[in-house]
Amino acid sequence: MKIIVFIEKDPRTGALRDVSIELAYKAYSLVKPFQGEAVGVFVGDELPEDCEKAFQFGLHRLVYYLNAKLAHLHSIAYKNIIQAMIEAETPDIVLFGATHTGRDLAPLLASALKTGLTADCTQLHIDEYKSRGPILYQVRPAFGGNILATIITPEQRPMMATVREGVMLPPETKPQHPIRTEPFALRFQEQWIINEFLSVAPKLTKINFNRTHIIVAGGAGVGSRANFRLINQLADAFGGEVGASRAAVDFGFAPKERQIGQTGAVVRPKLYIACGISGSIQHRAGMDESQKIMAINSDPQAPIFSIAHLGIVGDLKEIIPVLLQYLKEA
Repeated sequence: MKIIVFIEKDPRTGALRDVSIELAYKAYSLVKPFQGEAVGVFVGDELPEDCEKAFQFGLHRLVYYLNAKLAHLHSIAYKNIIQAMIEAETPDIVLFGATHTGRDLAPLLASALKTGLTADCTQLHIDEYKSRGPILYQVRPAFGGNILATIITPEQRPMMATVREGVMLPPETKPQHPIRTEPFALRFQEQWIINEFLSVAPKLTKINFNRTHIIVAGGAGVGSRANFRLINQLADAFGGEVGASRAAVDFGFAPKERQIGQTGAVVRPKLYIACGISGSIQHRAGMDESQKIMAINSDPQAPIFSIAHLGIVGDLKEIIPVLLQYLKEA
């Protein structure tokens, strides 16, 4: 069993993207029972400055191709180079982060390799399938996040998937493999470059829930955008971030980038405070691995209480002001 992981670096910092580290460990954990190999592939102008982290978290080898003209993403060039790497390595599985780059390259490669691709996976595992031996089971939200679909590619190889950032965090115990990097020999062709980058305007950084220890999230039970100010005030008092359920986003209480759940961010803070959130399975999939969960809801039968470490039954419009007053005094 061999898995290839597409390794990315952050163009702003030059360091490995978090999703590459997450996928390095996931690939290692998937191939370990088969005594297989997790191989990274990297294309760009220079290697990430901290590429040793990928080996600390399970990568066995890193195959790279460097060219000064590849400082920016040239889709055709990247696709041709990675395709040559895949054909040389003949992996069973190829994994990409569900980043802008991964979402650009993975479909191009799946089409070129004539294989299937599952996008935005939240779970991956390997199991037997009929008489075809072990295959990759790719789990992702479907029908607007209302169900989880398990998708397989039993006939074609490699099996390909993109994986959302933050859903497969590595453990504290690291495999710590030795660093093994190998340059890939391929003649660069100028016709691969079909566009020119004149300038690059950085996009405003999106919310990174992984950098906060406390998240206060509001749901449809908050009732209105005006009431949602209580969620913001409580998050400010704790020095945390504001989150929202999909229902709260759909009602316009909070922006899309604050959404937590299967169709939003997956978070694991030290403390998650769910206010007016019923706790559907779609929302729980995005926060149920939080270290401590506190729930405030007027419905004592709300599913969120089944996973909460502390539950408060009552009107959040009455409870949150009391909490704010207590925090102010404390």
